[in-house]
Amino acid sequence: MEDKLIKMLADDLFHASLKRSMISPLTDRYPDITIEEAYQISLAFLRHRQAAGEKIVGKKIGVTSTAVMDMLDVRQPDFGFLTDAMRHDGEMDISSSLIQPKAEGEIAFLMKKNIIGPGVTNNDILAATEAVMPCFEVVDSRIKDWKIKIQDTIADNASCGFFAVNEAAAVNPKNIDLISCSMEVYKNGLLVSEGSGSAAMGNPITCVAWLANTLGEKGIPLNAGDIVLSGSLVPFESVMAGDRMTVKISGMGECCLAFS
Repeated sequence: MEDKLIKMLADDLFHASLKRSMISPLTDRYPDITIEEAYQISLAFLRHRQAAGEKIVGKKIGVTSTAVMDMLDVRQPDFGFLTDAMRHDGEMDISSSLIQPKAEGEIAFLMKKNIIGPGVTNNDILAATEAVMPCFEVVDSRIKDWKIKIQDTIADNASCGFFAVNEAAAVNPKNIDLISCSMEVYKNGLLVSEGSGSAAMGNPITCVAWLANTLGEKGIPLNAGDIVLSGSLVPFESVMAGDRMTVKISGMGECCLAFS
């Protein structure tokens, strides 16, 4: 795929995000697009955000659980970038900013030192993590009706919309069993889903190690101070203005969001 075409598709995604509009799947128009080309589009999309003044504050891993794989019919994880403009704790304005938002409960990692792959192990991630905390990622897609293949979601910054974390509920990762910890997600006071840490590739730490090694192949580190969203433990839930959601994680606390 020529650089000109990569730029054009990144432009399409960026303008769709600004206009809150949807575009047809990239893979419908260009069936031979590769995963590597999709990441090149994603990075070009990110450069648009940076040119608009957004700053990178972390990374996210997508499609780590069977529940989300089944909902999207995508069978491998991917990654995207978090910017300061995507973080909205407590209250999140989705009605004027997002297109087709869906909320999912996750465990966020706060990194305390730089780390880069290849060869990063789970123990390396544990040693490089300052704290873990409950969070919501509100995924969104610029692709019409979520009709995505892996290349579409990669190009679209791993379908990232906004995120929220509760740093007051942060705990030392060595003080919690991240595999067996349980998660409950409530929407408007009703329990809508349950999961455990093992839902994310068997262990959320494994997800972050995968990310460090995959980014390392591209010469990109996890940086001290990065927030890393390790992937959903539950199915995602469509949300609209007026909804309220809470995620509770055993041994960690909760994160609450009101949508407007």
